[in-house]
Amino acid sequence: MTETTGGAASSGRRARKKAATRQALADAALRLFLERGYEQVGVREIAEVADVSVSTLFNYFPGGKEALVFDEDADNEAALVGAVTDRLPGQTIPQALRAYFTGYAASSHTSDPRFAAFQRLIQETPALREYARAMTLRHEDALARVLADETGRPQDDLLCAAYARFTLEALAFAGSRPDPAAAIDQACLLLDQGWTAAVGRPAGEPS
Repeated sequence: MTETTGGAASSGRRARKKAATRQALADAALRLFLERGYEQVGVREIAEVADVSVSTLFNYFPGGKEALVFDEDADNEAALVGAVTDRLPGQTIPQALRAYFTGYAASSHTSDPRFAAFQRLIQETPALREYARAMTLRHEDALARVLADETGRPQDDLLCAAYARFTLEALAFAGSRPDPAAAIDQACLLLDQGWTAAVGRPAGEPS
């Protein structure tokens, strides 16, 4: 029992240390990119600022510089899928996604004073725009698959694919508005009505 407890504690410390190192790398990268521009900063400098080796940086971020900017990519995708699969009993999929996106819009991501500068960095950097688009497509695919699983529709169902696309576009729409939470609420209201009307039809049946 003592060995098991000690092993668990040691494992927990390692996990925390790894998380701290990963966060330090992402924070250092973002600070340098915002200060000097994405193209003017190399991975070696980021590693030096975070006090790790270049090989360690690539161990944490195999995707390189772009992945450092989008360090929460995997966590965000998991949270998006979890909003559907772990929704409350009786809660519809649109309701669950609205709650998730409303929470995201009100989170520290959008209240962080660096958020506007972060968005500008992405829009002004071709490599980051391309990476962001590929990331969004991965999230779309993941959401479409879980929608199909949850509703018993085919994996290539166009309704699920379209709903996933429009849902994530709604998040992007909200991010460009003065009141993201209100924008999310209105966009999700529109999507909810369309989903409710369409999901009752068998897959492939015309309206």
